[in-house]
Amino acid sequence: MSTVMEVRGLTVTVVAKRRPPVLALDGVGFTLRAGEVLALLGESGSGHTLAALAAVGLAPDGCQVDGSTSLFGGPARPLSAPEPDSGPDGRIGFVLQDERPLFPAARRVGDRIAAAVGEYEGRRAAPGHDGGRAPHVRARRRAVELLDLVGVSEPEAVARSFPRSLSAADRRRAMIALALAGGPDLLVAEEPVAGLDVTVRTQVLQALAAARRETGAALLLATGDPGVVAGLADRVAVLYAGRVVETGPVETVFSRPRMPYTVGLIGSVPRLDTHPPLTPVPGTAPPGSGTDAEPRPWPLAGARARAVPEAAAHGCAFAPRCPLAQPECEAAPPALLGVDSPSRAGLAGVDAHEAACRRSAVLRHRTAAELFPPSGTHAARPARGGPPRTPLTTVSFADGPEVVLRVADLHMSYAAHGRWGRRDAFAPALKGVDLEVRRGETVALVGESGAGKSTLLSAVASLGVPEAGAVDVLGQDVATLSRRTARRLGRVVQLVPQDARHGLDPRARVADIVAERLLARHTPPAVVEARVRELLLAVGLDAAHAEARARSLPEGAHGQVALARALAFEPELLLLDDPLRAPDISARAALLEMLLRLRQEPGRTFLLASDDLAAVRYLADRVAVLYAGRTVETGAVGEVFERPRHPYTRALLAAVPLPDPVVERSRRRTVLPGDPPPGPPDVAGCAFLSRCPALATLSPSQQSRCARQLPPVLVVNHPGTHTVACHFPQSGAPREHLRADPGIKERSRTAPPGRQTGA
Repeated sequence: MSTVMEVRGLTVTVVAKRRPPVLALDGVGFTLRAGEVLALLGESGSGHTLAALAAVGLAPDGCQVDGSTSLFGGPARPLSAPEPDSGPDGRIGFVLQDERPLFPAARRVGDRIAAAVGEYEGRRAAPGHDGGRAPHVRARRRAVELLDLVGVSEPEAVARSFPRSLSAADRRRAMIALALAGGPDLLVAEEPVAGLDVTVRTQVLQALAAARRETGAALLLATGDPGVVAGLADRVAVLYAGRVVETGPVETVFSRPRMPYTVGLIGSVPRLDTHPPLTPVPGTAPPGSGTDAEPRPWPLAGARARAVPEAAAHGCAFAPRCPLAQPECEAAPPALLGVDSPSRAGLAGVDAHEAACRRSAVLRHRTAAELFPPSGTHAARPARGGPPRTPLTTVSFADGPEVVLRVADLHMSYAAHGRWGRRDAFAPALKGVDLEVRRGETVALVGESGAGKSTLLSAVASLGVPEAGAVDVLGQDVATLSRRTARRLGRVVQLVPQDARHGLDPRARVADIVAERLLARHTPPAVVEARVRELLLAVGLDAAHAEARARSLPEGAHGQVALARALAFEPELLLLDDPLRAPDISARAALLEMLLRLRQEPGRTFLLASDDLAAVRYLADRVAVLYAGRTVETGAVGEVFERPRHPYTRALLAAVPLPDPVVERSRRRTVLPGDPPPGPPDVAGCAFLSRCPALATLSPSQQSRCARQLPPVLVVNHPGTHTVACHFPQSGAPREHLRADPGIKERSRTAPPGRQTGA
């Protein structure tokens, strides 16, 4: 098999004004063969993205690059002097996390792709031959064909559109089409599915697979998601602190990791198929340089350089976080050695399984749970009770009803820009949501973007009068609240928004932010100080963070500060909007464990919105699936996830990647066509009809019923706790043929929510 790329000794030093140089990559090397997928895996700042881009001559300005690379079987050349044809119009195509450098805002998408096609055909044409009378017409037609190839639902319309008018998924697909325009032999993908909905991720990954089939190109993939690596890669190189710490075939590395960091990285990913304890790596990654080098006009997108720790020059960079660290680990940096046959280290070729760890042999006999003992928070909730807290006088409805929140047929709209830019139009956001949250439980709202999850949380937190339907909070109908009662309820119902950064004063100390509401209620200073310390520890922060300014907090820590501030009131109901929003898998695992600890405290009631279904299985007691502003399925997490009855729920679960290459590549997937709707569509029947994979199995009369009638809410289990809004619910067996289930009792939409679910 021929070699497409061979990189040796890749070292990148970031040089910034008024700051010391930062070593971001230290001796990275890898080989990529024709038609192969090599994944560079690591946390944010580990250097995986920088390594992928620097290897093709696209390091950001301010970086000093050393090392050599050989492309397409050519001679090795220094990376400090990249060749001109290594750019986007050569044999390399790029799929970046940020498409703006590749698609100018003032240029139509089709014109940009057609220009790349024309340049490619011009290079292939014989000298003096223009290829025909109208080459631009052929290029335009080819651009539409490429958009159709990568799964764009309306390629003609997308080709005529400007980038700003497209959805994030269509922009990502258009970027894949642009990468195909030059007939590349190598594709470089930087976080190709970051920030996308779980269902759209599957569509984009399929488009990337179609691109590889079309061109036969090799793929260099830089990502921090082990699930994506498990589904795509042939080989994987794990990076930590700018160095490759483990490499080998993806099945071998994922099933038998021999580097403690790899063990913790894979163990940080919640799984849907099994329910093992999470084993995240303790501590934090080495601190970054704090400097983002200015990118070139194209196509570097968000590549951040992180400093290799100074101790790495003398020993293993992972030693401060490693449970197997020994004094000899700090003597010298460990080299990559073969772990399957140590006596023949480095002689097994490209497919060798190698790890940079002196204690790799110990991992042969250690499980992930033994290496990183879990906190036990993944287990069932213990009996109520816990350590005493600092006394704090607060408003309490503890003697109130067992049902903390009840939502019945809720309708809400949001203001939109109407004609001439006036905000006189109203777009529907919720159109018939039913929900019930009981004291002491955790309920999760799941669904794609635009399903109405954040709108529902905002509607509950605002205690405003709904347009239609009813909202009862702690036994109080929000439509009839007095000003005094609303003020009391506002203290015990707290919302932590999705982007907490904008809600914090960047100049304020973290301790002052958390203590603000306590001081406003004239709480004694000694009680405030002790309470702030407890709250910071509860959300995973320490005393060092208390003195930090909000603007200096690392990414992801703003949500923890906002959560600590919300907990200061001892809320009866805590609303969390996407609480697991963090850039790294290890950071998300730490946030998940923190929430698991909080939910074990007596009286904690959570309503959270999240698109991470695997984490929801660990965290929630019950789940409500929303689609286009409606509740389509509700029930206990185990019941809904094991026996989903709505086609949309099944598609959501099938789209969640698993960090297991063998299982991930053998799964049956249901890929939903199109993009998530921005809100409830104006249709008389089922809003999911245009994307429903079960539609083809129905008779014409059944399809007509779905198109004309709103689906009823049905009870599909004997306890009455599992409901689905579908005319023809799927069978409880995950792989059984789609069919209507006889004997299902229809639930009346006018009955009180408590009776609807059999409460």
